Amino acid sequence: MDKEQINKKLEEVISDVMPDIEDINMTSSITDIYGVNSVSLIRLIVAAESKFDVSFSDYELALSSYDTFGDIAAVISEKLAQ
Repeated sequence: MDKEQINKKLEEVISDVMPDIEDINMTSSITDIYGVNSVSLIRLIVAAESKFDVSFSDYELALSSYDTFGDIAAVISEKLAQ
């Protein structure tokens, strides 16, 4: 799966988990622009695990690990490549 496909699927997950977010920019700050907090990040990651059939470790659930949705997509890409 290429980067564009991952981004598109992740955008679908974001829309499902956070329906208030309309214009998703993969490079914007998830905390400053979209108001993502620790709880919403975990909900997003759990949904992404299901959609992409990957698993995140406990330490990968920290909000401080991700500045943008693109950072989450990059981790998913790494996991799919394994």
